Amino acid sequence: MKFGVSTFVTDEGILPGRLGAALEERGLDSLFLAEHSHIPASRESPFPEGGDLPRKYYRTLDPFVALTAAAAATRTLTVGTGVALLPQRDTIHTANEAASLDLVSGGRFVLGVGVGWNREEMRNHGTDPATRGALMNEQLQAIRALWTEEQAEFHGTHVDFDPVYAWPKPVSSPHPPIYVGGESAAALRRTVAYGDGWLPRPHTRPEAIREAQEWFADQGRPDVPMAIFGAPADEKTIEGWAEVGVDHVTFMLETAPEADTLRELDELAAFAQRYNS
Repeated sequence: MKFGVSTFVTDEGILPGRLGAALEERGLDSLFLAEHSHIPASRESPFPEGGDLPRKYYRTLDPFVALTAAAAATRTLTVGTGVALLPQRDTIHTANEAASLDLVSGGRFVLGVGVGWNREEMRNHGTDPATRGALMNEQLQAIRALWTEEQAEFHGTHVDFDPVYAWPKPVSSPHPPIYVGGESAAALRRTVAYGDGWLPRPHTRPEAIREAQEWFADQGRPDVPMAIFGAPADEKTIEGWAEVGVDHVTFMLETAPEADTLRELDELAAFAQRYNS
């Protein structure tokens, strides 16, 4: 099984280049970074996990910038967004950022995407929360066109542009994999229609994963790859996922200063080595 890390990189924790190098030095396979452009002061949207919103949500670095630093400090580490809040982003800029990161990393980029939960944050970007799913479906189609076509165009309800030239093209073939985050029925449909992989969260039990796999197969997608986002280092839990075919798990790494982070990475790497031995 491959093991990596999911985390929030902030201005108060380890820098992303040092984090990437530390992961690779310890034999861990991937780094997935969360995204929040800002947190509205009104705090109307409740935190999905309950309680107060953790400090790290307020201070998150742009994931494309941070992952570029991590990619520049490494040679084999997979770098991915976990997740980019696509409905809050400009479609063409995001396609360009993702293709640029794929190029400079030598094809090591994974675009993880999600619809988001903070409705005030979305509205500040001009996004209607009620239509964010439909918007993201069109964005994913448009991004694929921008990545793969010499003259790309897209005409939808929410995304619309006439033929354009858009370079660089990704170096991954045919393009960086798109992993859809979330466990809802809409997320599963989106994975089948527009995704290359699925990125469920750690509360997703093996039974639910098996059911999703069966549904994917019924839709003609029997081999959808998946990675668990932000898991605990718990052998019994991970073994349950392994039994249903999950082969990539990312541990949730708490945001902390460099010395504390390196100690936690030592523990995670030791766990991964024991599990795979």
